[in-house]
Amino acid sequence: MNNNLFGYIRVSTQEQNEARQVIALQDFDIPPKNLFIDKLSGKDFNRPAYRRMIKRLSQGDLLIVKSIDRLGRDYQDIIEQWRLISRVKKADIKILDMPLLDTTYHKDLLGTFISDLVLQVLSFTAQSERELLRQRQAEGIAAAKARGTVFGKVPIPFPEDFDHIFSRWLAKELSSKEAAALCGFSVRTFYEKTLPLRKPSNLFA
Repeated sequence: MNNNLFGYIRVSTQEQNEARQVIALQDFDIPPKNLFIDKLSGKDFNRPAYRRMIKRLSQGDLLIVKSIDRLGRDYQDIIEQWRLISRVKKADIKILDMPLLDTTYHKDLLGTFISDLVLQVLSFTAQSERELLRQRQAEGIAAAKARGTVFGKVPIPFPEDFDHIFSRWLAKELSSKEAAALCGFSVRTFYEKTLPLRKPSNLFA
């Protein structure tokens, strides 16, 4: 039976620093080859380093993670991965920020039940907090819109002499690039804004 130590670290973006998690795992003398780091969102478990680690885990190994949210964000996915590691792979998991989430303790039926129960409560709470945050953000955006706040790019208005510029462009006195520059548009914006005006029904009205 193997007794290898593994560590898993995740930060959400390339810019975030994983140093805090690395320091937390240093006390366990995890071999560098067994330390897996993903710089990806925790929305699912389709992460390259995590997948490589799962393939290497086997019975008797111990996986150490700083906190449960570093493992993942989705309640159902965390439960599924926890059971894959502890029941299918028969490896142990230790979550440093939550001592009760440590399958190396109390390997009897009651210990397993307590560990699984704590995991489900924490995972459910974490997901509920994220959903509440999204709801508050949506409500804040709706309230801001009701007050007249405009989100996104502010449309560029037509210049006062647009009719003259447009007529010259139609007469091929101006190139598209020249006409767009006089309007303060990009060429693409110029085409988009003048599309309704270039329809036959408008040109010969």
